[in-house]
Amino acid sequence: MSGAASVRLVVHGRVQGVGYRAWVVEQARRLGVRGWVRNRRAGTVEALIHADAATREALIAACRRGPPAASVRDIELFETDEPVPDDFEVCPTL
Repeated sequence: MSGAASVRLVVHGRVQGVGYRAWVVEQARRLGVRGWVRNRRAGTVEALIHADAATREALIAACRRGPPAASVRDIELFETDEPVPDDFEVCPTL
């Protein structure tokens, strides 16, 4: 993927127990994004997304809306160079 880079998201709001992780996986796979998503014990959802700039921005914009039952209050973004899986997967809660 030309110009691909990674960013980590921490999503705050009502994002657990509403299908947010499965929804992120669906959106990411539809866009061809690599990475992962997981719940955090603090009640947030964390994701690593790896894609070109336009695709990253499209997924971040979608994550700000979330699935119908979610209520996203804020998203923190962090650049990262950590290893990225070959697909998009759900990781265990941390």
